[in-house]
Amino acid sequence: MLEKNEIEALTRIIVSSIQQSQERGDGFQVPVGVSNRHIHLTQEDVETLFGQGYQLTKKKELMGGQFASNECCTIVGLKLRAIENVRVLGPVRKATQVEISQTDARKLGISVPVRESGDTAGSAPIAIVGPKGAIYCKEGCIIAARHIHMSPSDAAKCGLGDGDYVSVKMENERGTTFDKVKIRVDESFTLEMHIDTDEANASEIKCGDKVTIIKR
Repeated sequence: MLEKNEIEALTRIIVSSIQQSQERGDGFQVPVGVSNRHIHLTQEDVETLFGQGYQLTKKKELMGGQFASNECCTIVGLKLRAIENVRVLGPVRKATQVEISQTDARKLGISVPVRESGDTAGSAPIAIVGPKGAIYCKEGCIIAARHIHMSPSDAAKCGLGDGDYVSVKMENERGTTFDKVKIRVDESFTLEMHIDTDEANASEIKCGDKVTIIKR
């Protein structure tokens, strides 16, 4: 039978272990969505690219009221280097934005900053070509910063709030840790971490794999 002092010492060890686990966020797993290159357009730019009065048509529902459309365009960088069949996401936005990977940027011959979606001031220029016309954006091309979408209930479960930053770990042969992962909370979000194709390929992660929050 354990003595009183031994029970107290064991209790302290267990409590300390639980607290450290909670501080690190250990055990809270998040599924991953790998984000391929895509385009967000204003309605004006939709009509320039696809014709007057044109409306994007829905191919697949995404979170937060967004959808992958049936429409695709070609994006063009410096020296007329191009990438074809880049998916347009809907609905239309207030500003046109193109999200690509670093590998894409090198192929296009442009220097592209890592930014949060919507933060396009001073970002890279890009041209977009559609079946009915083309547009040139003096800015608007970014590499999307990795982030985690959460509903308020999921955020409450792990004690996190909108705008917080965490680190996450992928437990596979690569054993990759991602730092500076921003938490984005909204009622319309489902739990998912978004990384680009470069990050996914380097860490051998595919859609549906799960990462674990390891530090707040």
